Amino acid sequence: MQAQYPITVQAIRSQGQKVRFYVYVPLPLAAAIGLEPGEEVQWTLVDRYTLQMQRQRPAPRRATQPPARRTAQRRRKATPRR
Repeated sequence: MQAQYPITVQAIRSQGQKVRFYVYVPLPLAAAIGLEPGEEVQWTLVDRYTLQMQRQRPAPRRATQPPARRTAQRRRKATPRR
């Protein structure tokens, strides 16, 4: 399976610092490979036109939140009004 995600390299210019380049990972690509925020990756220069990204360590699994509980008011049975 081969998918292509064209992106634009962006520059970050902070006063008094060197220009830094910024490359984002498109969400569909991140989802396809299971990339999570906080994961460490390493770029390897294969040749002048090819970069390879490799995971260093997967990000720790985030705990899933249990479904929201009903409030006590909703749990009480409605009593008939007189």
